[in-house]
Amino acid sequence: MAHETTTTGPVHPPTPTPTPSGRRLLEVDALRGFALGGILLVNVMTMSGLDAAGLGSAAGSGADGVAEWLVVAFAQAKFYLLFSFLFGYSFTLQIGSAERAGARFAPRMARRLLGLFVLGLLHAAFLYTGDILMIYAVFGLLLLAARRAAPAAARTAAIWVFAVAGCLLLLVGLLGLLGGPSYEAEMDAEMGAEAARLTAAYRGGFADVVGANVGAWPEYLVAAVLMGGFVVAAFLAGFAAGKREWISRATPARLRRLCVIGLCVGLPGALFMAAGVTGPLPGRWELLASAVGMITAPALSAAYASALLLWLRTRRGGRVAARLAPAGRMALTNYLSQSLVMALVFTGYGLGLYGRVGAAAVVCGALVLYGAQLALSGRLMRRYRLGPVEWVLRAVTVGGRP
Repeated sequence: MAHETTTTGPVHPPTPTPTPSGRRLLEVDALRGFALGGILLVNVMTMSGLDAAGLGSAAGSGADGVAEWLVVAFAQAKFYLLFSFLFGYSFTLQIGSAERAGARFAPRMARRLLGLFVLGLLHAAFLYTGDILMIYAVFGLLLLAARRAAPAAARTAAIWVFAVAGCLLLLVGLLGLLGGPSYEAEMDAEMGAEAARLTAAYRGGFADVVGANVGAWPEYLVAAVLMGGFVVAAFLAGFAAGKREWISRATPARLRRLCVIGLCVGLPGALFMAAGVTGPLPGRWELLASAVGMITAPALSAAYASALLLWLRTRRGGRVAARLAPAGRMALTNYLSQSLVMALVFTGYGLGLYGRVGAAAVVCGALVLYGAQLALSGRLMRRYRLGPVEWVLRAVTVGGRP
């Protein structure tokens, strides 16, 4: 999410490739802007209360059931990995920025990560418990320590970290499958009680909402441990790719090959994940299906990214890039504002619609919000170099007014 910005671009399609670094930044920002939409679709399922109510329940039928299934299959676990990859990729851009400014990189990045952690802490307390910023800030320290690593070493480390994290997650999934019908009934009862507690809290006042958010932090830590390996692996893979300027140097043939391989590996895992989480598989398959979906998610994320890059390099895709890139340039502002809007719609200190809206309406509302963010980002980035939250984080990073 942290990245270095360039001058604002025109709204008409950019010329094919003015410079390698210019195209690299445009494509990185466009990928990040695209990932914002997927992040929103996943987060809104939680903030609206659909996750607490249990996906695949009797309420999730018809259009609502289809919407839930599609989000789980094609968005869940895919877009935060793409964000993580881009965070690692942009880390190399931050190194270049510090060098051009004649500044010491380590203190500068340490301040940036600290600022990101504080923003994440406030985000998790007041808006959304599933915050990703604190995880990025903590594991970003590993990137800081490995900043002098060669691309090949970073890539090898990413493979090993991913393999270990995947094996551990798969083991957890298999243990859940061995639970049997009694385990399934026990989990259903616990989920029902938890859903009732969360519904009462998120339909309550401001103190109830914040209390529920803070009370979820132990679960947040467990989730951070389980997903931390995948985040670190994506960081390292992005760092290696950034060192080699992979996004701007990837040939169409390589992108097409990556897209095909990613679909062949990632699509079956995504379909299995949706079947286990939303149905028709019994509930005891949920943990294993989620584990398989997480392990194969990077392949589908790579397919998304490579297909989008191929399209962005066409004339029509250039128009799309010109609309996605501004949202990606102010991704941190957009990410936090998404949570703010969702909190005002679903929690008790807003409209209090938690658990009262079906998945189809929730997804449609999220797409409208995303479209509005694309339009507003385009207008803001034509006038300003940084989004408002990016400006604050930049001030913390450089230790003064940007």
